[in-house]
Amino acid sequence: MKLRELAHSRTGDKGNTLNVSVICYDAQHYEHLRATLTPAYVKAFLSDVVLGDVVRYELPRIAAFNFVLGNALGGGVTRSLALDAHGKSLSSALMAIEIPDITR
Repeated sequence: MKLRELAHSRTGDKGNTLNVSVICYDAQHYEHLRATLTPAYVKAFLSDVVLGDVVRYELPRIAAFNFVLGNALGGGVTRSLALDAHGKSLSSALMAIEIPDITR
């Protein structure tokens, strides 16, 4: 199943660092995503874009995660030649990551 079936996302940029939030539609899916959506898994999935570290912050009270993606924006908005210098499309890209079916 795709992550988008269990969560939605928002992004924000700070220089060459991108924050990607993943918010569960239903809090009961939080632990499943916590076990599956590791920093290493996210980094591997976005390896073409994210050249730095991936750090995950857990927000269990709101059933969400904040991923901080280092060296992900081609130097930052004022330096990048990318069409999406703010990295907004990466939240949509992350929603395509495969997650084990929660019913299994």
